[in-house]
Amino acid sequence: MTCPLCRQRKAKRACPALGQDICPVCCGTKRLVEINCPTTCVYLESAARHPAAVVKRQQEADLTVLMGALGRVSEPQLELFFLIQSFISRFGAKSDGLGRLVDADVAEAVGAIAASFETASRGVLYEHSVASPTAEHLRRDLKEFLAHVGRGAGTRFERMAAEVLRGIERAAKHEAPGVGSGTIDYLSLAARILQERPPDQHQASSLILP
Repeated sequence: MTCPLCRQRKAKRACPALGQDICPVCCGTKRLVEINCPTTCVYLESAARHPAAVVKRQQEADLTVLMGALGRVSEPQLELFFLIQSFISRFGAKSDGLGRLVDADVAEAVGAIAASFETASRGVLYEHSVASPTAEHLRRDLKEFLAHVGRGAGTRFERMAAEVLRGIERAAKHEAPGVGSGTIDYLSLAARILQERPPDQHQASSLILP
């Protein structure tokens, strides 16, 4: 049977998320990026426990770039980064008649939200918007998502989120070392980082604020 995703290779692996067999290549490359893998997936667990040497080197390189963009962050801020980036990745996977999400859209959207949070911390309520329709759609949806995540935490959460968003903005604007150097774009880097994250930490049920 041919893999239903690539329609080229033989389907040899049972995918619990899709309920059908897919090929090993699609399993490895689309895992946690295009496929919402459950933590019980044996292939996901095996990849997390026994990554190949080349994968380990890529993981180390990716994390170096990420931390260079985020700077010194706390554990709650790192957890918030994964929540935000998971949301952005899901947004990018949707079509909804929008243009393809690119790094510039991400930079505009997160920068505008960060600016709104920073303005609010000074006692001024102002909703910063952006020109790109795709970026504006992302900004609205992500702002609503963050309002749900930080519900009840007030300005303390907004200050923490603003710092994380500024880090994502730097990376998406290719201001972080290692991003935008010809072949490495931020969204591809972020997709790999999400895929590399251990399955038991990939989704957070709650965020513990300092």
